[in-house]
Amino acid sequence: MTSLHNRRVRNGRVGAAVAAAGLLATLLAAGPAAATPDPGDLAPGFGNQQSSAGLTAGRELAAGEIPGQDEIVHSANIKPLANIPSADPAVINSDIAFQGRYAYAGGYNGFTIYDIANPKAPKTVSQVLCPGGQNDISVLGDLLFLSTDSSRSDDSCNSVSQPATEKSSWEGIKIFDIKDKKNPKYIKSVETACGSHTHTLVPGGRDIYLYVASYSPNDAFPDCKPPHDGISVVKVPKKAPTQAAVVAFPILFPDGGNPGAPTNPGVSKTTGCHDITVLPSKNLAAGACMGDGILFDISKPEQPRVIDRVQDNVNFAFWHSATFNEQANKVVFTDELGGGGGATCNEATGPNRGADGIYDITGSGDQRKLAFRSYYKIPRHQADTENCVAHNGSLIPVGGGRDIMVQAWYQGGISVWEFTDSSRPKEIAYFERGPLTTDRLGLGGSWSAYYYNGHIYSNDIAKGLDVLRLDDWRTESAKWVWMDRLNVQSQPEYH
Repeated sequence: MTSLHNRRVRNGRVGAAVAAAGLLATLLAAGPAAATPDPGDLAPGFGNQQSSAGLTAGRELAAGEIPGQDEIVHSANIKPLANIPSADPAVINSDIAFQGRYAYAGGYNGFTIYDIANPKAPKTVSQVLCPGGQNDISVLGDLLFLSTDSSRSDDSCNSVSQPATEKSSWEGIKIFDIKDKKNPKYIKSVETACGSHTHTLVPGGRDIYLYVASYSPNDAFPDCKPPHDGISVVKVPKKAPTQAAVVAFPILFPDGGNPGAPTNPGVSKTTGCHDITVLPSKNLAAGACMGDGILFDISKPEQPRVIDRVQDNVNFAFWHSATFNEQANKVVFTDELGGGGGATCNEATGPNRGADGIYDITGSGDQRKLAFRSYYKIPRHQADTENCVAHNGSLIPVGGGRDIMVQAWYQGGISVWEFTDSSRPKEIAYFERGPLTTDRLGLGGSWSAYYYNGHIYSNDIAKGLDVLRLDDWRTESAKWVWMDRLNVQSQPEYH
């Protein structure tokens, strides 16, 4: 095991846990709520922890029922296979990437490498301690890329939290050599404007590109001043990754983007992007950018070019992430209402806020447009103590013109749903745990739920890695699709 740092720290950027919790309460008491993007400084609630790699099978929910505290429930076509509890349940787990027989799971304190050759009995290979929220993660060959969006004293894994108002503070991309899975080596850092909340790997010939998404500039931050209306492009030479550097900062919103409140009450002002998904086979990308959703051309990776832009100033508070369907004629955007720390899957919030927005891509070439079709939200109400909102998911590669994806909903669990008819999405499978806490708002649930080589893998904020098997006639064809790598925000051509 590699241990590069053993001291837990908190996010050094503006906002502490008390302030975040207070803001969430304010947001959820009002009309269409703005977002505090991603739970950040809030500490996970614990509930009960699994004591082994086993995962107890649960039961199906009755209509309108909320399961008991920590109770596992799931549809008949989902089978829980395994769970590896968090090494430190007080630290938030985040995104996942896959390569070969390994899963790479990020967390606010670093990342963990799992051997998933046997999905029923995954094993921890190594843990790298390198604090820097939220440690968004991707892999390619022997390289692993990690996002740091927490103001640090320096670029090392021994850094401590330091205010972003200090010029010497550091945020950006960290690069690791993972040839030796038991002993990853930190080889390079690249500082980026406003840090790196997320990044998206754009594979190329001699070079890899990273689209770095970050936001929320402030005049008091020397390295993150407004306007911040674009993304950082980092170029990584495959044969010389230590020469990685920022090569461009394309402006995506020359008009400044969505102005947010008070013009659009409850909507986040666009000051950058939260997440970008690329579809290299089509030279397309979809950006979820706070108050805007965009479609852009990436045929020239250093010069991405916006084709279309949409807003939803009625039901979307914070454009969070995007997923193309296999035929590249639809995009699913998620709205992170309440920032991931709020209870927004209850009856009071309703079916359209904190949901997915399904858009058809119409036209061709530079005339392509994003046309709204419908919303999708899990049909199971959650307790008022459960943080729940649309979050990270991936396609299940069923082919044949069907569109099915699996998606994380924090404490709303995992939803498998079909949007072949983009106007009539429907859930076909689910897995969730009951509330972590019953006396106050807790923080937990699935941050990322992805389909990889026949199984669903979920990185639960508080519970660790879950492995599930989906047995449904509508998804059987996906079991024949075998991938050697999956970075979900770099969508492959499955068929």
